[in-house]
Amino acid sequence: MATAKVLFSILASLLVLEQALALATFDTDTVCIWGEDNCQIHGDNLTLILNQWSGITKWHFHMHIFLSSLCTVIFLAMHFFSGAAVKGTKEFLFGYVSKRIKLVPDNSAAVVTTYYASSPWVSTENDTHDEIDFEFLGNVTGEPYTIHTNIFVNGIGNKEEQFKSWFDPTSDYHNYTIFWSPYVVVWSIDDIVLRVFKNNKDKGIPFPKTRPMTVYSSIWNADDWACQGGQVKTNWTHQPFIARYLNYEDSVCLWTGTNSIQDCSAVTPENWYMAPQFRQLAPSQIDNMNDVRSYYMIYDYCSDTKRFNGAMPQECYLSPY
Repeated sequence: MATAKVLFSILASLLVLEQALALATFDTDTVCIWGEDNCQIHGDNLTLILNQWSGITKWHFHMHIFLSSLCTVIFLAMHFFSGAAVKGTKEFLFGYVSKRIKLVPDNSAAVVTTYYASSPWVSTENDTHDEIDFEFLGNVTGEPYTIHTNIFVNGIGNKEEQFKSWFDPTSDYHNYTIFWSPYVVVWSIDDIVLRVFKNNKDKGIPFPKTRPMTVYSSIWNADDWACQGGQVKTNWTHQPFIARYLNYEDSVCLWTGTNSIQDCSAVTPENWYMAPQFRQLAPSQIDNMNDVRSYYMIYDYCSDTKRFNGAMPQECYLSPY
């Protein structure tokens, strides 16, 4: 059931139309962008390591970039560069990206592991980037991970949804998928749809359609907020904290310039994600997604009336399907 298997089954039938799944590898399609000593890339295996001294050699350079930013941004930069991160080499507009991830085991309190797609973040003062997030917030031994999702459009997020993991994400690899088309964004884990964000731009709701994205993965420390609202701090006696990634796959429309805005939205055999069957979920997918959301969702921005003072985002009044 659900996104990944449905995608691949349909992709198989589309191969007769010369549409192929692009098999990426970490070795050929990924570069380390900070914390080089803690990025280990071997073929289609990626290991990211966090310890107390990771990334110190890059600290001054990046602090200079953010000096004019708000204190919150400086704080995030300080923690962000205490780990390691990789970036994909492809810029794309729409498609499917997938990674198998085994998260930090045991006491991972305040350790954040990420996997997301983002357009370039040009300026912190006039941010217009788009982003589709998976973040995994560690916890003390025996407590479940928090799976954090968000989407940014034109630099604005505030669309967080969080779930408690219904499986052990540290004992084995699990498949995390982002599907993005002009119609919908879908987050899924092990073929189970977790979340959907539809294109309701005709109703005045922003949707990412024009900025190319790149895939990122990182590990970093967020003592002040990530674990139980910052009440539980990282226990550095458990370092190094290690996250492992496998089987990087994608099937995307590569960005070649602004002409790609039109080319990647055209209904062609190459643009497989434009097919009608990808524009909405199947009934079985909806049923399974509703089960996950009923039993494992712990935060939904559309239910946080206090945060928005009753003036809820417009999409909260619309069907997510």
